[in-house]
Amino acid sequence: MNTITVTKFNNYVKNIFNAEELLHNIQIVGEVFGVSVSKSAVYFSIKDEESSLPCVSFYSDIASTLDEGASVVVTGSPNFYTKSGRFNFVVSKVEPFGQGVLFQRFLELKDKLAKEGLFDQQHKKEMPKSIRRIGVVTSKDGAVIQDIKNVAWRRNPSVDIVLFDCKVQGNGAEFEIADGINFFSNYDGVDVVIVARGGGSLDDLWAYNTETVARATYECQKPIVSAVGHEVDFTIIDFVSDLRAPTPSAAAELLTKDTKNLQETFKREIGRLSRLLDSILAEKTMLFQGTKNIFVELFEDRLKEESVKLKKLTSTLSTKLATMLVEKDYALKLKLANLNQRNPLDILALGYAKIEQQGKNIGKLAQLDAAREFEINFVDGKVTAKASKKEM
Repeated sequence: MNTITVTKFNNYVKNIFNAEELLHNIQIVGEVFGVSVSKSAVYFSIKDEESSLPCVSFYSDIASTLDEGASVVVTGSPNFYTKSGRFNFVVSKVEPFGQGVLFQRFLELKDKLAKEGLFDQQHKKEMPKSIRRIGVVTSKDGAVIQDIKNVAWRRNPSVDIVLFDCKVQGNGAEFEIADGINFFSNYDGVDVVIVARGGGSLDDLWAYNTETVARATYECQKPIVSAVGHEVDFTIIDFVSDLRAPTPSAAAELLTKDTKNLQETFKREIGRLSRLLDSILAEKTMLFQGTKNIFVELFEDRLKEESVKLKKLTSTLSTKLATMLVEKDYALKLKLANLNQRNPLDILALGYAKIEQQGKNIGKLAQLDAAREFEINFVDGKVTAKASKKEM
């Protein structure tokens, strides 16, 4: 029986690996586990359901791309160390599984749509200043719709949320998302649309990187906000939409006005207007008071002038009235004296008598009816007489 040394055997195995061209610079898919880092190398293993493969990389930055349990594609070549008799797969590059192909498709579609002008700023619609109802395209079962409702209603309880339930990943998801966008595009009941889902891998978010969703977004008649994934995630819909929000919650915040802030602002404005009104009122009051004082002073001066005139007029009238009364009194006394001179009683007192017959004065004998009685009036009385004889 022929024997060989350990060194010869290990060299023989090494030569087999080195001679096989198909084993150099190949890609292997597996799940990462057992990551450890030394000063000069990164050690880890990848596995599938039945086997595992020890790996080593002499690129220290590769360690940051290795997460326990992540599916990756490693690029490298097998190596058998003769001294230790240990086999390792020497890795030169690590990529997330599926990332390479999908990312290439993402870049190709992005370049195509950009050349067609779907990302141009001139096509972007402005968000409405007043938003009363928001349409949301997402799954009814996820946390996304709850986050949107919680944020929106916390900031403004009066805003309405209308949900279009759809798949957010998997086969046919892009068509359901596009159907939701098309529905709200023709629905007058909403002011703006949010297309949303939570974070995930490139594969999870792929429905939002499809041409179907991109064109539905571009043709939407309503302003549309993309809120897909986390802040670091970018999808094709982000470039086509009118506004990108880093998260679904951020989208709800962007589209709602905080009523508490509005109330505080309103209170401040009321206070400001009240102070302004008080200032204006004080200014007008001072102006009125000044005008009133001027008017009162002018009125008092005029009143004094008129009072002086009235006193002069009163004095003049009093003088004229006194003079007139004296004149009238003198004239009256003259008339009384004249009347006294003509007083019948005074005449009678001189020895004359007044004859009356049937209430008529008898001044001539011809007026006397001798057949009737007549009265003879003296100054101190009268007598009734009857003529015995009448001589003319």
